[in-house]
Amino acid sequence: MQNNLYVGVSAQVTLQRRLETIAHNVANASTAGFRAEEARFETLLSRAGTDPVAFAVTGPTYLSRRSGELVRTENQFDVAVQGDAWLAIQTPAGQVYTRDGRMKLAPTGELQTLNGYPILDAGGAAMLLDPNGGPPRIARDGTVTQGNVQVGAIGLFNIDGAAKLTRHENSGVIPDRPATPVLDFTRVGMQQGFIENSNVNAVMEMTRLINITRAFEMVSASLAASESSLQDAIKSLGAGG
Repeated sequence: MQNNLYVGVSAQVTLQRRLETIAHNVANASTAGFRAEEARFETLLSRAGTDPVAFAVTGPTYLSRRSGELVRTENQFDVAVQGDAWLAIQTPAGQVYTRDGRMKLAPTGELQTLNGYPILDAGGAAMLLDPNGGPPRIARDGTVTQGNVQVGAIGLFNIDGAAKLTRHENSGVIPDRPATPVLDFTRVGMQQGFIENSNVNAVMEMTRLINITRAFEMVSASLAASESSLQDAIKSLGAGG
C-alpha cells in the first residue's frame, strides 16, 4: 500500500486550505475592523495496517482577536474600540458584533454603520440622535452628547474568550455564546475620531504564503516521484512475469 501517496494528498489538501485562508486575510488587510482567520493543523493516525500512518488534516479555523492598529481620522462619527470589547449592530442575521467603528447618521437620526445597520446601545436598542442637535461627542464609555444634552450611550459588549466566532460579511462576528454589556470601562472603551485597522499582518501573511507555496510544490514533487517509482515497479514486475 502506497501510504506516502495518501499522506502527500492529505498534506496538499491541508496546504490548499491554508492558502485560501491566507489569501482571504491578505485581501482584507485594509478592511477596517477585520479579524484575521487562522487555522489549526492536526495529525490523524490511521491504524488500519500493522504500522500507524500519520495524515495531515485541516483543523478548525478561528478568528484572531488581537487588536489592529488605531488610525486617527478626526471624523466625529468614527470610533475605535480599545481593549477586549465589541460594538453591536442589528442585521438581518440578528445581532452581530464588530470592531469597525465607522458610522453615519441617517436622516431619521438613527446611528448606523456604513452598510446601514443600526448601532445598538447596551440594552440592544437602536441608537437615536437628534439630526439637528449638532456634532456628537462620544465619551470613553460610549455616552453620546449633543450640545449639553446626553442623547444615549453606544453599547460595548464582552464576548466570552471560549466562544466560537462565525464571520458575518467582512468585519462582523456572531458568537455561539451570548455577549454581555461592558460595565467596567477601566480597561476597555471608545476613542472618537479614530478607527481600528484590520489585525492582519500583511508582511507576515505574505511570508507564510511564500512558505506554504514552496511546501505545496515540494509535496507535489514528492508525489510525482512516488507515482513514477510505482509505475517503474509495475513495469518491472510485468516484464519479469
